[in-house]
Amino acid sequence: MIVLRLDRMLVDRKMSLNELSEHVGVSNVNLSRIKTGKVSGVRFSTLNAICKALDCQPGDILEYIPDPEDE
Repeated sequence: MIVLRLDRMLVDRKMSLNELSEHVGVSNVNLSRIKTGKVSGVRFSTLNAICKALDCQPGDILEYIPDPEDE
């Protein structure tokens, strides 16, 4: 399972969702969906813009957690 950690990065960078939206050019609604993990995919261009704005790597935002039933 892939878990999105955008909320953690925003706290670490002391940035609001509104500020990120202004830097990235993506609506608050879409960023909120990413933040809460209610998306099935994220465009590389969006991920690139988020990483640039937050000065981070994609691995800081995306985390892989093995499914318990796969073990």
